Amino acid sequence: MTPPTAFKLIDVAEWTAALESDRYDGSAVDRADGYIHMSTAAQLAETARRHYAGRSGLMLLAVKTDALGAALLWEPSRGGDLFPHLYGPLPVTAVGAVRVLAVDDDGLMRFDDGGTAP
Repeated sequence: MTPPTAFKLIDVAEWTAALESDRYDGSAVDRADGYIHMSTAAQLAETARRHYAGRSGLMLLAVKTDALGAALLWEPSRGGDLFPHLYGPLPVTAVGAVRVLAVDDDGLMRFDDGGTAP
């Protein structure tokens, strides 16, 4: 069964640009790999730790997977775990919620609203 939500960590500036164009085309790493990297709720903490430690000015996008259709594929990655990969732009309308956060030097997500990760 496909999880109803996938998550994407992006810079605030990237999200601002996405809102202006109604779509997010991915980070430089996403574009180089040919798809937008996302994570499930269970994968999110490790993704933050590995790729975003020490960064602030981030947004966590909660993406409705049913809005992405056939462009969303579940492919093995880290440890053979299936990760959501979006082959195409992410429509802003597929984002159900957005939260501001930073990832501390130890890789822990710190949300501006004081809450915890999904």
